[in-house]
Amino acid sequence: MATFLYNLGRLAFRRRHFVALIWVALLTLAGVGAASAPAAGTTSFSIPGTEAQKAFDLLEQRFPGASADGATGRIVFKAPDGQKMTDADNKATVAKTVKALGGGTEVVSVTDPFTTNAVSKDGSVAYTSVKYKVPGMELADSTRESLEAAGDDARAAGLTVDVGGDALEAGAEPGAAGEIVGIAIAAVVLVITLGSIVAAGLPLLTAIIGVGIGVSTITVLAKALDLGDTTSTLALMIGLAVGIDYALFIVSRYRNELAEGRDREEAAGRATGTAGSAVVFAGLTVVIALAGLAVVNVPMLTKMGLAAAGTVVIAVLIALTMIPAMLGYAGRKIRPAGEKRRSSKERTSSKEHTSSDAATSQKQAKPNMGTRWASFVIRRPVAVLVLGVVGLGAIALPATQLELGLPDDGSQPTSTTQRRAYDTLSEGFGPGFNGPLMIVVDAKDSDDPTAAFGDVADGIKGLKDVVTVTPPAPNKAGDTATITVIPNSKPSSTQTEDLVHAIRDKGSDFKADTDAEVLVTGTTAMNIDFSQKLNDALVPYLALVVGLAFLLLIVVFRSILVPLKAALGFLLSVLAALGAVVAVFQWGWFSGLIGVEETGPIMSMMPIFMVGVVFGLAMDYEVFLVTRMREAYVHGETPSQAVVTGFRHSARVVVAAAIIMMAVFGGFISSSESMIKMIGFGLAIAVFFDAFVVRMAIVPAVLALLGKKAWWLPKWLDRALPNVDVEGEGLRAHDDPAKGSGSGSDEDRELVRV
Repeated sequence: MATFLYNLGRLAFRRRHFVALIWVALLTLAGVGAASAPAAGTTSFSIPGTEAQKAFDLLEQRFPGASADGATGRIVFKAPDGQKMTDADNKATVAKTVKALGGGTEVVSVTDPFTTNAVSKDGSVAYTSVKYKVPGMELADSTRESLEAAGDDARAAGLTVDVGGDALEAGAEPGAAGEIVGIAIAAVVLVITLGSIVAAGLPLLTAIIGVGIGVSTITVLAKALDLGDTTSTLALMIGLAVGIDYALFIVSRYRNELAEGRDREEAAGRATGTAGSAVVFAGLTVVIALAGLAVVNVPMLTKMGLAAAGTVVIAVLIALTMIPAMLGYAGRKIRPAGEKRRSSKERTSSKEHTSSDAATSQKQAKPNMGTRWASFVIRRPVAVLVLGVVGLGAIALPATQLELGLPDDGSQPTSTTQRRAYDTLSEGFGPGFNGPLMIVVDAKDSDDPTAAFGDVADGIKGLKDVVTVTPPAPNKAGDTATITVIPNSKPSSTQTEDLVHAIRDKGSDFKADTDAEVLVTGTTAMNIDFSQKLNDALVPYLALVVGLAFLLLIVVFRSILVPLKAALGFLLSVLAALGAVVAVFQWGWFSGLIGVEETGPIMSMMPIFMVGVVFGLAMDYEVFLVTRMREAYVHGETPSQAVVTGFRHSARVVVAAAIIMMAVFGGFISSSESMIKMIGFGLAIAVFFDAFVVRMAIVPAVLALLGKKAWWLPKWLDRALPNVDVEGEGLRAHDDPAKGSGSGSDEDRELVRV
């Protein structure tokens, strides 16, 4: 592989105009397609194989035209102190609002609170419900604006009015200011790491081009493939982070090759052949982790994973082709690693110096921060290992109290009208009113469907934590009915989850007595089933992703223990990250620092999502750091010397890459969308733990303790595995005494090419 990528890098360097033209053309094509693409709708939230989904599908079949997936809106009215909503003036004001809402073109129905019992017992709160024909994210802007403005007259009359419901859903805004800050931090880190603005600009430029192509392609396909806004946000987040990192590794290796005395075309080829090989395998681990989300069998997660994986593939291809091309354009503006600004006379003298290898060796002998740190770890491996494992283990402890759920209006900031409506309804009708359960009774096989409906309703009334059970509402055929159950607890509480399970457990009794099947659905039940499905899929998903990546890393490192150590280190870092997420978003520790206004259950998809994304990113650092150690070991260094060599060449770049990735992910913490905020924080803290604790401390400590055993591989397996040559051993055939690849000085060759 190293030889193929070496030739690809040199070809891209020589044919830079052609390579740049291809990528610019692809970006233009994707951009034009995105600009002319039809607007995307909402992502269909379906959970195949769950009871809640089965009930939802039955509703659409038995209640045609009821718009079961249509958006709902609630306008909540609260009377001033000393008044009641049943007062004549207030009733007239509400009636005017109901009439205004009923004129909308997308409205199916609007309820009158005074005829539907939607007034609290003390008369202080009332609400009207609006049902729409289409899901919330497919509503026309004018419809959403009409809903938000519907209470203006009531407010003018002295009532407190707030609006809630999924009809107010809009595209998630990741927080543009945070993204800009993240990119700015990345730019500063790149300048410090690569030594020049030009060198720093290459990773940023190529990453933005890659993300532009990926996100624009997602936009083009959004309508046809039913992709939501969160899909683009994830692709942007992952694509930008890995795009910068992959380019950084190749540019950094290019500067090292220049420092070895090679001309620029040869250095570009060497960088692509060595660091590029690591980029390919690191990208493969990320793609495996993201595409593996399909194992969960939740369409939304599958689409998100595949779209993000596609963006990673684009980032890898750009790093292998466009970066060498851009290095050709940059010419002498990118200096060799360690070279300071010198006068023209000094540069000429340096070019005429024939002992570049000796100078390089002397320069490399000077220890840098990575060398000093690796030497410290090798001297005290047990202490470093114990401290790292115990520290991450302690941070992971809150993960044992993990509670899963999905965000609703109760998790919105208190400044939003959705949150105020949620709180007012809880105050007037009880906390369970915001999460009603819908019971679907399928009595098609029952001899007396009407009696079956009544028996089910009566049976549910006797269960614990039930406040209200509405009379059964049968369909036109009379074989199916819906019953609404109001719990006593809020939607995300364990008591409500227990009630859902209790109703389902009692369903077998109803089936035996009445031949009617009882199914529980609704948003709350959907969330419970979604969480359970993700929990059940976590272990198979982990086994698949870690297993495939383990096999891939065996091929890369030709070792058993190094990939095993990599996988165990990942588990430690992801558990610690989950512990931090629980501490901040569930327990409220330091929540004010990142703007978490409401604590509660952790988003259901967070554990499996973090496993997928963080695993791929963790293996990035493992591949980039340890391949350089493997390269040194293969070339004759002792295991301890190889660790120090790997850190001398890679530690600075890996640290820079981690800081960049943390900055990019951290930029999403500023999002007003709780799900995006949680994902940004979780990924940023996971990168911190994995890069700075696991890869920078635990990995060298374990390798120091293992010694030569770390690189042990059974002979039969060694013969069976393909030789991918990540270390670039095959490139030694291209070495010559001058470390170049042709006659003439470097400057002369550059002038000819340009």
